[in-house]
Parts: sequence; structure tokens; C-alpha cells
Amino acid sequence: MRNVLVIGGSGFIGANLIRKLNQKGESVTSFDLHHTDHPVEGVKYISGDFFDDENLERALDGIDAVYHCLSTVNPGNSNIRFMQGYARDFVQSVHLFDLCIKRGIKVIFLSSGGTIYGIQNEQPIREDAECKPINHYGSVKLCIESVMRTFNTQTHSNMLIARISNPYGPGQDFHKGVGFVDAAVKKTLSHEPIEIWGDGTVIRDYIYIDDVVEMLYALLDYNGEQEVFNVSSNEGISLNQVIECLRKLGYTPKVQYKDSRSVDVPAVVLDNEKIRMVYTDPLTSFQEGLAKYTDYLQHNGWEKSQDQE
Repeated sequence: MRNVLVIGGSGFIGANLIRKLNQKGESVTSFDLHHTDHPVEGVKYISGDFFDDENLERALDGIDAVYHCLSTVNPGNSNIRFMQGYARDFVQSVHLFDLCIKRGIKVIFLSSGGTIYGIQNEQPIREDAECKPINHYGSVKLCIESVMRTFNTQTHSNMLIARISNPYGPGQDFHKGVGFVDAAVKKTLSHEPIEIWGDGTVIRDYIYIDDVVEMLYALLDYNGEQEVFNVSSNEGISLNQVIECLRKLGYTPKVQYKDSRSVDVPAVVLDNEKIRMVYTDPLTSFQEGLAKYTDYLQHNGWEKSQDQE
């Protein structure tokens, strides 16, 4: 049993990761500004400010490994709040890495596969492709990655970078600026129109959240020479295909097409060969994951809760 700290444990990926780590028998601590509304039995929850040095240093006491899941900006707001990303997220992440190296704590950083690569001609995109982010969210993540690599070179540490594609599933909230699948499913269930910017041919690499956290857990035992892993499905799905998959499940989504946006990269599909050498179990197909997520929302009364608002 290892003592594992999840920074940003109340977020979408963090909360699902905590459940997985707990199921695997690890001793798990969640560190976030606010407690979750759905605590997991057996998990220790610390309410603290990541940007407060004393809070952070106390949270690291007795810890063997850290998952850094926290970000105060997202792809939707980073071009407005970019200084927050550089001045706070970037700087404090560097401080975290320094503390972890000095204490011998393993680090796994959750980066962004969806934004960090930018426009790429070759698909699927390998980890050694030149990163050309077109928004500040991806740029902040890349800055953090660069410092990690420098630390790894100088101190012979082995901090790992997980570039996650486009996760979806229980716990996601598209109102926070990301999650087309989440928006499409919830708007369909509540009979609201789904807005698509452009003609719907934009392609993304969607991966079910259960597969994401399984891959992240597998990295906890990884001690090889690789630094960067794409956490992805290795499959491209267009926005129109997402709508068609909902129809195959028997739903009748309503779609509104709007003018395309310059911030939307035409296609992002991530090569997952490296992570599949670490995690070899079968992945959830998109159609299967979509069915799981719609069933989850219906069985947990999501439609009823929307009707009561």
C-alpha cells in the first residue's frame, strides 16, 4: 500500500482517480480547495489551497506519490485568464516538483493531449511530435512539462507526464468549458439543442473516464525511461459521429450548426502505443462508453433533477 496524494481531487478526473486508487487498495488523500459532495469511504480529504506553500508542504507529509490534476484555467477561458495560468499554475507547479524531488516523491502530471499539440499534419499524433499549442491552456501545460523535463535531466528524477486526450463520463460538467460529449448527452436527455461550431467534421480522440484512470494507475508502477505518455483511445470521432452514435442508442438529439471558430483544431487523434505497453487491458469503445454514460445519468436521476430546476 502506497500513500498517494491527488492534487485537485474534487475535479472530474481527480474524483474518478481517487475512486480507482481506493479500489486498488492504495492509501489515498485528496487535496483540494473544497470538499467533494460525494466523498469516497476510506479516502482522506484535505481542504487546502494549493497556492499556499504551508498548506502544500503539509499535504505532502508522508506521501509516496502525487498526481497533479489541478488547473485553474481551461481551454475555454485561458485566452482571457492566461496570466493566472502562468503566474499561479505554472509557478506553483514548479515549486511542487522541487518539493517532491527533495522528498523522493513520485510525480505524475496530468497534461493536455487535446490542446498541447496544436495543428498536426500526421495523425495519430505521437509523443515526439513538435508541440504547437494554439491557446494559452495548452501553452501553460507545455511550460510545466518543460520544467519537469529539466528537473528529470538535472536531478535524475523520473516525473511522468500524462497527455490526456478528451475524457468523458460520470462527474464531468461541460459548463466548466470542456466536454462536447458531456454537453451532447445532457442536452439530448433534457431535449435542448446541441450547438456545433462549424459543419461537425472536427475530429477528437474521446476516451471513457474509466480507461483514463486505469491508465493513470498503471503509471504509478512504471519505472522505465519514458517521460511522456499519451492517454487516449487512438481513435478519431467527429462531432457528427457523436450525434449519430446518440441516434443509434435511440435518442433524437437536436443540433444547431454555427459558424466555425479559429480556436478549434480540425483534428486531434493521439497515438497510444506507449501507454498500451504499460496498460494492456481492452479499452471501452466509443459506442459502449456513450451507452454507459447515458445509462449512468438516467439511473442517477439526472433528467429529473433538471426538470426541478
